[in-house]
Amino acid sequence: MAKRFELIVFDWDGTLMDSAGTIVNSIQSAALDLGLAPPSDARARHVIGLGLGEALRYAVPELAEERHEELADRYRHHYLAQDHELVLFEGAAELVETLGASGHMLAIATGKSRKGLDRALDASGLRPLFHGTRCADECHSKPHPQMLEELMAEFGIAPDATLMIGDTTHDLLMAQNAGVAGVGVTHGAHTVEALESAGPLHLADCIEGLRQWLVTNA
Repeated sequence: MAKRFELIVFDWDGTLMDSAGTIVNSIQSAALDLGLAPPSDARARHVIGLGLGEALRYAVPELAEERHEELADRYRHHYLAQDHELVLFEGAAELVETLGASGHMLAIATGKSRKGLDRALDASGLRPLFHGTRCADECHSKPHPQMLEELMAEFGIAPDATLMIGDTTHDLLMAQNAGVAGVGVTHGAHTVEALESAGPLHLADCIEGLRQWLVTNA
């Protein structure tokens, strides 16, 4: 069967890597370090996938602007102390390998920094499998479509041949804004109800469910 999607773009945190809980804990710990009440789990989870500055402004809105870099430094301290323990979701590496072997172009669009994504790609061993990547410190933060627009332009692939896969409404709304299809996974940061509100083509509840849908539909 001919491929429906030539380019498949993945989010990273909460989609391929099981890191949402660590991000939430790091945001909350950073707020405590500055003597602030930590944001709720729901508020901290909502910002996963955004660029760090935008994420922390939403998570801790009461913080004065001149202290945002201090908060970001404390977040990095807590996250980096734990990121060596993070693992890919079961079956994620095999999924990426299968898609690559079937001839799909593969890319990442993430709220991570370039330095953070490079570190994660090297630790996971997935770097050779991706043809392109975009990070939040290189582009507008999701849900702005710039990351997807640049990846499509880089590979000369049209929106109707591009698929975005992510665990947050930020990912799915970015897909909408870029005119591409979006598929959500429910094992990450945002709830099923929130993801459904962003109009995904499909929702998968695990990597294996995602693999089965992609084999049939992508």
